[in-house]
Amino acid sequence: MIELIRIELFKIFRKWRTYIGFMAITLLVALVETAMYFEGQHSIDMMTRNLRDSFVFVGNLLNAYFVTYLIFNMLAVHIPFLITLVSGDLLAGEATAGTYRILLTRPVSRMQVVTSKFIAGKIYTISLIFWLAVMSLGMGAILFGFGELIVVKSGAVVILDRADVLWRFLLAFGFAALGMSVVSALAFFFSSLVENAIGPIIVTMAVIIVFFVVSAINIDIFSTIKPYLFTNYILSWRLFFDDPIDAGEIIKAVAILSGHVVFLYVISAIIFKRKDVLS
Repeated sequence: MIELIRIELFKIFRKWRTYIGFMAITLLVALVETAMYFEGQHSIDMMTRNLRDSFVFVGNLLNAYFVTYLIFNMLAVHIPFLITLVSGDLLAGEATAGTYRILLTRPVSRMQVVTSKFIAGKIYTISLIFWLAVMSLGMGAILFGFGELIVVKSGAVVILDRADVLWRFLLAFGFAALGMSVVSALAFFFSSLVENAIGPIIVTMAVIIVFFVVSAINIDIFSTIKPYLFTNYILSWRLFFDDPIDAGEIIKAVAILSGHVVFLYVISAIIFKRKDVLS
């Protein structure tokens, strides 16, 4: 199985589209951090202007943690597209290239093939989130250094001590990797249904957009399904920056997102095992 995963990773990273996500993240992080270097203090002043009459702010509030938190909020809803570019091609790409039959003539089961591709897709997803973390925190450390993190939520301002921040980011990025794994699994599922990689990419993004809209609309008819939509939990990484942290909500979000990943994998595996390969 390890050798199959290694082969699938080699096939993923030899395609130029794989690097679109890494290049896009690098460019966007560089642009945001450069803009914050020149205009970031103004953002800090706007966030704290209503509190300056009552409190005195000291220390370095414009720092790597603040900028990383800002970038993560900006890019979290855009990363799914970068992930579907690769995950949507994992199975459908074989059909497009006409290599399904050759792939399945190897002395391995269909279950091993689909599992290795699924795991390889998850590794790519995790590596993309890891790259976002490295770029954001690394470049932020060079330009701004570290300091306290100021977070504004629903009109409330939370200031976290610098010693109490890094572990929160590590857990938040780990949670984000799980959330994006659902996106990868969804694209993989649609990839198992068709023989053209463009279809899974478009359909996956359409489903995500619809789910995000349903999650945001407060209508009674949607209230029964909203708690089970993965889009309702993708941004729950923000819970790690509450003080205190609501562990119950985080466990619930992890359980629902993990359930989506497992369900989509099982359905994709069943479809692939029953697939009538003609080319």
